[in-house]
Amino acid sequence: MKAIMVCAALLLVVLGGCSAQDRYVQYETEAPESFPTLTAIGYATLANQPSSDPAQRVLMAMQASKIAAYRELAEQVYGQHLAASSQVSDWMLTSDNIKASVSGVIRGARVVNSYPAGEHYVTELELDFEQVWALYQQQNRPQKVKEITYF
Repeated sequence: MKAIMVCAALLLVVLGGCSAQDRYVQYETEAPESFPTLTAIGYATLANQPSSDPAQRVLMAMQASKIAAYRELAEQVYGQHLAASSQVSDWMLTSDNIKASVSGVIRGARVVNSYPAGEHYVTELELDFEQVWALYQQQNRPQKVKEITYF
């Protein structure tokens, strides 16, 4: 019994010496091996824009096509949330609904091209993940353990 008490006391002394206050941890940021580049295209119709002025309709279609392209980028980066429901009555499908949504923040995308194409306006975006990583590094510094020094 006395040997067990001595071992327990010795164990407490050894474990007490390994507290977090006895070391200094130095971190190093690590870059990914490769950076993909995503592209997205957004479309908007010119005729459906709510204005009687043709120049105003073009500006509105430009903005709508840019937003559509950003949505496509967000879908590629974050994925799409789908919610579906179906109702059956008397072994017959009476209702079938699907809702899709996307949510996220896109930083670092650039407009590659924006142009009218017939009855539509088109915006092409590009998202270079090397730039996204650099922007992320400025805000959130992901780190790995570089060195631990015990005292």
